[in-house]
Amino acid sequence: MTKLFSITDLAITVVEPSSTQWRFIQKQFEEMGVTHTDCFKSAQEALNDMRQFQPDLVISAMHLPDMTGTDLVRAMREDSLLEAIPFMIISSEESDYYLEPIRQAGVVAILPKPFNCADLKRALYATLDLIKPGTGGLENINMEDLKVLVVDDSSTARKHISRVLNNLGIEALTFATNGREAVDILDAQFFDLIITDYNMPEMDGKALTKHVREQSSQRSIPILMVTSEANHSHLAGVTQAGVSAICDKPFEPAQVKQLIINILSAAQP
Repeated sequence: MTKLFSITDLAITVVEPSSTQWRFIQKQFEEMGVTHTDCFKSAQEALNDMRQFQPDLVISAMHLPDMTGTDLVRAMREDSLLEAIPFMIISSEESDYYLEPIRQAGVVAILPKPFNCADLKRALYATLDLIKPGTGGLENINMEDLKVLVVDDSSTARKHISRVLNNLGIEALTFATNGREAVDILDAQFFDLIITDYNMPEMDGKALTKHVREQSSQRSIPILMVTSEANHSHLAGVTQAGVSAICDKPFEPAQVKQLIINILSAAQP
């Protein structure tokens, strides 16, 4: 019988210049039975090690001696050896200047300082879902036949979303970098699902949703919006435009899976 992969099996690289913070994280790991961990004080040290031994997860502070956590995840996403490794940031930073690129890079979690053990455990389970996704609830949906249009101006976000979808068995993906491009694609092809960002140039997610619902030949197609938008009035407008569901960035793969199940189940005759 094959042994199930659990959080105690995860190999984790931590990038944290503070010895005090590392001891705190290490204590949390010990309470969860996580023992395969390495800690580096600088991003470059971590990158050099990761290129030799790829971990299952990288956890980083935001402010490092040689670069920011934002710079680190960008460097990983631009490296073919490291681009698929799940990434988590731990930071008290609240500035969108630092956090928005992190959200767009497809991270499993952004944990505040201080965080508790439950927050960290939930993020580790999100990592497991990304590495070894469960298939429960998908029995009545033929995922291989689904045609999905992914609309996002961030290439790293598109890669992260496509990885989550691929892990669920969805292979027929078409990509657009903004709503205007998506409209042209929708005029030429039919899809089972649209997954779109909110903030995009030329035509944003709200305008795309409104176009689909009012002018497209595919007016009933389910639309899942995956967004870092925090303005509640903006999101209320998106809901009124006809989006089927909204999911935050960063998202947990299990959450996206459940939303897809709910959306597609509701769309079935």
